[in-house]
Parts: sequence; structure tokens; C-alpha cells
Amino acid sequence: MPQFAERISGAKRSFIREILKVTADPQVISFAGGLPNPASFPVAEIAEAAAKVIGESGASALQYSTTEGYKPLRQWIAARYKARKGMDVNPDDILITTGSQQALDLVAKIIVNAGDPVVIERPGYLGAIQALSIFRPDWRSVELMDDGPDLDALDAALAGAKLFYAVTSFQNPSGLSYSAAKRAAVAELLRKHDAFFLEDDPYGELRFSGQDLPPVYAQRPENSMLLGTFSKIAAPGFRLGWVVAQGEIMERLVIAKQAADLHTGSLDQMLVHRFLQDNDFEAHVLRIRKLYGDQCRAMQEAIALHFPKDVHVTAPEGGMFLWATLPQGMDSMDLLKRAVECKVAFVPGEAFHVDGTGGNTLRLNYSNADKDTIHEGIRRLADCMRACLKG
Repeated sequence: MPQFAERISGAKRSFIREILKVTADPQVISFAGGLPNPASFPVAEIAEAAAKVIGESGASALQYSTTEGYKPLRQWIAARYKARKGMDVNPDDILITTGSQQALDLVAKIIVNAGDPVVIERPGYLGAIQALSIFRPDWRSVELMDDGPDLDALDAALAGAKLFYAVTSFQNPSGLSYSAAKRAAVAELLRKHDAFFLEDDPYGELRFSGQDLPPVYAQRPENSMLLGTFSKIAAPGFRLGWVVAQGEIMERLVIAKQAADLHTGSLDQMLVHRFLQDNDFEAHVLRIRKLYGDQCRAMQEAIALHFPKDVHVTAPEGGMFLWATLPQGMDSMDLLKRAVECKVAFVPGEAFHVDGTGGNTLRLNYSNADKDTIHEGIRRLADCMRACLKG
């Protein structure tokens, strides 16, 4: 039989996607997937935008287009960075991608060779681990503290490293965010070690408490890439993301994208841009923030009421996730088996680690369930925890 490429030989299916098969049972309360709440989808507004785009620009919306993406949409993204983060971004430094997952793949293609040292947070985003692992890096992981990475550990890990990947706001899976001081310190360490930096910011618009902060990219744009997405603020079905990068990095990203899919779908780009132009986007995002803030607080209240006292849970200021650390000796994979029998699901923490650790941790998603469902699901999970503690 012909042999497959070595780069795919050790690759595994997404753990989350496999868990979602279990949650297809309507009786299962799922805290597993990182799904936006469908109640936040602007269905009527999108339908109206679609009719306008097809009616007014149908031929061009259905035609091939430029690799870089629909220019008015890139201009809107640049203007949003200016308005929200105080960042001056040139629209020509923005590449529209087929979801930010494609952006991860493109960055890996242009930067990572087999055996290159790549630094990631511990715990780290599973989607990035999966995308980058195809290129067989030498992983180095750095522990996350409540306000960002352990700086001494990051300094050591960056020595000779090729790339540092991080989610600096409402991190997936932990929900933690880098403080202003940590962002500045990370920028300085990146300059010191002259490593590439890939900053993923899918949740940056979803802050429901605390102070808004600009990304690290704003302080260190050279040799850096900033990812964004419309999946969390419009709808994931569009598969629209983007990369901000400058100079030679952008040139190589464009070449890699041309080889992958020529360009992201013109119709989706024009449709989303029309939605953004015709509606009060700020009001739309505020509704999502309130919804997720209420759901996060509902989960925190249920946890305080039901979880064993020695379970530690993070306190995010935005995003879609909580991260729980179980009592020593309790394994989250064993807990998941019990939980599925009790019709509740989550993602075990080991999936978010590249070093085999995280066995007593787990991720909980609060964005895709109403308050009553959250309380019932947490009660069921707490009962499973107590059963595990009893053996």
C-alpha cells in the first residue's frame, strides 16, 4: 500500500468533535462545544443583507475574487480596530481567511518546519494544537497564571523558539486574560528573543466585565500575526476570519492561501459586510455580551451551590469558557464517563495539553445553554464528582 505523508501519521481527530457526537442525544446537557448561542444569530438581518447583495451585486458576489479579500470588509475591520483598540491597521495588512482555523494552518505552513520549537500556553487551544501538530513542531508549554503566562518560564521557553502562539483575551480553554503589565512584558520578551508571535483573538469583542485592553500585537507588530473572526460576533456558519500581518509575512500568507483555496467565498464576505453596514453592530455585540455575562454568572452561581468546595474554577471577564481544576487524584476522563451516563458532557483538560498533563482539569462552555439548563447540568456534574470522590 502507498505510504501517507509522515506529517499526518501521528495526527488525531479533534477530541471536541468526537465528544459532540455524544451530545447529539437531545437529553445530554452539553458544556463541551465552544458554540455561540444561536439566540445571538441575526437571522432576519442576514436574510435582508443576502437579498440586497444578490439583488444589487449578484454577479460579482458569485464570481472569483482577489485572494486578500473583499476590500470594503477589510476596511471595516481596520476601522473597528481603530475604534475599539486605538490601533492603526492598514486594510492592506489584513487577509480574509476561511475561518481563523484556516489562518492557523496558513501560519503553520509558512513558519513551522518539523522539529522547530513552538511555544504554547498550558493549557492551550485545542484547535491550534491540532493545526500546528500537523507540521510536527517541538512543543514547549508555559503555565498560565491568573493574569497571563509565567514570565520566567516564557523567557526560558522562548530561547531559540521559532513561534509563540497565545490567546491573550478570555483564553480558550481557561477563560483567563493577560493583564496590561503581562502584555507589555510579553512584547518585550518577544523582542528579546526575536520569535514569531501568533496572537489569536476570537473572543476580544465578548468582554462583559473589566477593562478592555489592546492586543500584544499593538505593542510588537513586527514578526507578529493577529487573528480575528466573525464566528463569535456574527455567525460561525460563514467561516469568515482574518489575519493581520505586515510585509513579508503577509506576502507569504497570500501565497499559501492561493495554494489552499484561491480566496475565501465572495458571497459570504459581501453578505457579512452588508450586514455590518446596515445594522447597529455595537448594539448587536452588546446583546451578545449581556447574554454571555448572564450565562457565565448563572454557571458560577450553580458551581458555588453544587460543586465540591475543593474544585477550583476560573473567573473570566468575557468569552465563553470556565476552567475547572479537580481535587488531586480525580481524573477528568473517568469523570466524563460517569457524566455521559448522567446525560451531561464537558471536555477533559488533557486535550488542551501537549505534554500529557492536565488529567485533573476540564473545560466548561456556558454560551450555548440557558440558565435553567446550566443549573441542571452543573447539578448533574456535581453529583458525578461526588461519586468519583467516593470511588
